[in-house]
Parts: sequence; C-alpha cells; structure tokens
Amino acid sequence: MRELTYVARRTVEWREAPDPELGSDRAAIVAPVAATSCDVDSAILAGHGFLDPPFALGHECVARVTDVGDDVTSVAPGDLVVVPWSISCGTCDHCRTGLTAHCASVPHMAMYGAPIGGDWGGLFSDLVRVPYADAMLVPLPTGLDPVAMASASDNWSLSWRLVAPHLRARPGARVLVVARGSIGLYVCDIAGALGASDILYVDPDPEHRKLAESFGARTAEAIEPIRHGFDLAVEATGRVDQLALAVNSLAPEGICESAGNHFRPGELPLLDMYLTGVTLRIARDNVRAHIPEALALAASGTVEPARVVSHVLDWEQLPDALPEKHLKPVFVRDTTPPRAAH
Repeated sequence: MRELTYVARRTVEWREAPDPELGSDRAAIVAPVAATSCDVDSAILAGHGFLDPPFALGHECVARVTDVGDDVTSVAPGDLVVVPWSISCGTCDHCRTGLTAHCASVPHMAMYGAPIGGDWGGLFSDLVRVPYADAMLVPLPTGLDPVAMASASDNWSLSWRLVAPHLRARPGARVLVVARGSIGLYVCDIAGALGASDILYVDPDPEHRKLAESFGARTAEAIEPIRHGFDLAVEATGRVDQLALAVNSLAPEGICESAGNHFRPGELPLLDMYLTGVTLRIARDNVRAHIPEALALAASGTVEPARVVSHVLDWEQLPDALPEKHLKPVFVRDTTPPRAAH
C-alpha cells in the first residue's frame, strides 16, 4: 500500500509500506474514503512543527472498514466510520474516565499522523490498522456526508467540545473566537446553533470572515483587548500574543479554551488573569469521548459543517494539492476498496 509521507517543508510524497495486518482479535483494518488536513497539519507543512521528517501524515478521516478481528462487535466490513486521531484501548483507567488521549495501554500521546508515542501511520494512507476497533471507531450516522464529516476525527469534534459544554452551563454566553483556520469557523457555527448571544470572530483572512458572518458572527480583522467583553474565548491561532488578547477580553470568571498548538514560547498577562479570575485550558483533545455528541449535532441539521470544506479533491491529488494553502480540503476516493485479507 501507499502512505502519504511528509518529507520536507511544503513537500509530501507517496511511499510504499507493507499492508497492515490485524495482529489482534480486537483490531480492524480501514480504508480512508474522505480525509482532510487538520489545522496543525498546515503548520507542519509550513515548516513550523517540532518533529523532523519523514513521517506519515494525516489524522482526520471517515473510512470504510475492510476487515475486523474475531472479537470486534461494534463494526463490520463495509461500515463507514470516524477514526479518532488518538490511539485508545477503552479499558484502562484513563480511557474509562474519558481521557482517551492519555491511554495507559500505549505510549503517551500515541496518535495517527505524527511519530509521537510510536509509529501508527497516517490517515492519508490507502489502509490503516486500528488496534482497538470497538473502543476507537465510531459508526457514521446514516445520512451524514463523509466529506462534510471528514474532520470529525479531530477539528469538528474538538470545536464542539470548545463551546458546547460551556453554553450548556452558561446559556446565551458571549463568545470571542480568535482563529486562523477551520476550528474557529466550526466554533462560530456551533456557538450560533447552541444559542450564544454574541459571537465576535477575529481573523485577518477576509474569506474566513465572510464565512463566519454567514454563521451569524460579527467579524474583525484585528482587535485590541475588550475588557470584560466575553464570557468564553476560543483561541486557535498558535500565537501567544493572540492567546493573551483572548484572556484579556474575558469577563470575571470567564473561560478561555486554547486549541492553538503553540510551538513557540511566549508571555501571558498572568496578573490580569488572576485579578479577573480566568480559567484557561490548553489541551490536546480527548476526542473519542465526545465524537458521538458532535456527530449528533451535525445530524440535527442545525449546523452546516460542509460549508467549511473549501475544496473536494481526488485522492490521487494528495501529493500536489495538500501542501497548497487551502482552508479545509477533503480528499476522496472510491468508497468500495478491495477487502483486506484476514
């Protein structure tokens, strides 16, 4: 089989790799049919990551199951499934409490798309091994488009987590979104659907702002801190100065969720945060725990994740098109690949 491999700044290529084997009665083999780049992939491709190439890229996809181990009960060959970005067993203490990004059965931060916690391959591959099929794979609800939900592995479901629980606890909250990619736009869509009273989206890209406005957000190219302006701030830029802007715009006891992948150090206004009473979470998402709720929201018809998809491209275009600067390209291929040998 082939796996798409990051080899240098703005350069990826197909490389041959052995076809994955089940190796366990709990495992499955899947074939991605709609895969997309995460916002952090864009940073890696631009040369801003902290990992040296080469490595297999990709950690967001909807896939078709091609083979399963004898103990797998939740999915079967032919099913369309969401493949979470992180590897999790479902049975260790961390997994049972929802901390699936910290599974104790595998090395810390084991994941697809980067050689962290071992080499698990990437989801821009012809075939992928899922070691804990029942724990990890989430069937795609009938009626949901795999292209629209290609990001449910990470960015879409992460965006749900960034705002949905907070809007449940604080109905009508005012939301600030400081962003550069798809996460911020998904957040605008979700926050509007769940009843935010005000959404301000800050992004220098005019096309992104236009899309945010269609979701009901006010927009700005840049702002100065708005003292006590928002109950919830979401920062997804990877820039510490923008994270500082977000926390400096919070109301007393406000919450800031950072999904910015900060590869560089910086300073935060800690005294101001202390005096305001800010809660700040900077966290890689335990996505498996809330993929079902995020998919249920998508299936409700009150949100439109498909509108964030910027391009739908053929699978064979991956080496040439992935390094280009697209907001959210989805790469698709034949949805009925040959069944893997058992």
